[in-house]
Amino acid sequence: MSDKRLKKEQLKKQLFTKNRLVILNEDTFEEIFSLKLTLMNVFVVASIGAILIITVTTFIIAFTPLREYIPGYTSTKLKKDATELALKSDSLEFAIKKNEIYLQSIQKVLNGNLQYAKVNKDSILAISVDTLPDLQLTATESELKLRKEVTDEEKKAKENREKKIEKRK
Repeated sequence: MSDKRLKKEQLKKQLFTKNRLVILNEDTFEEIFSLKLTLMNVFVVASIGAILIITVTTFIIAFTPLREYIPGYTSTKLKKDATELALKSDSLEFAIKKNEIYLQSIQKVLNGNLQYAKVNKDSILAISVDTLPDLQLTATESELKLRKEVTDEEKKAKENREKKIEKRK
């Protein structure tokens, strides 16, 4: 037999050799507990125990409030408060903007730049709605040139298709 095979058989023999674990009372040498074990049984039980401990710890951390102590996790209450505060700040910004526009129009009236009849809070608020400015977009020379080239190519392709169709007839 080869050396590798001998080593494998010897290892197998050591793993499956039955040993006895005995717990004795030191004073009376009375046997309290006795258990027959193999090295393989000890290895399997230790592995399963380690896997169970890791799994239970992971579930405890993931599904209880303990996860808040891990960096990167935030509490649900904190997230809820942050969204509420963001909504409140947005509405307050809008209210401040409306009030500033109203005060500016009142200043115009007091300075004599605007007639009183034109100052109405509803009309001012309607004007204050943000709108995009009308942009007059014009094409550059290179864009116009490209457009012309594309239309010319499309016309040529259409003419070629029509010629092919006529040849088939």
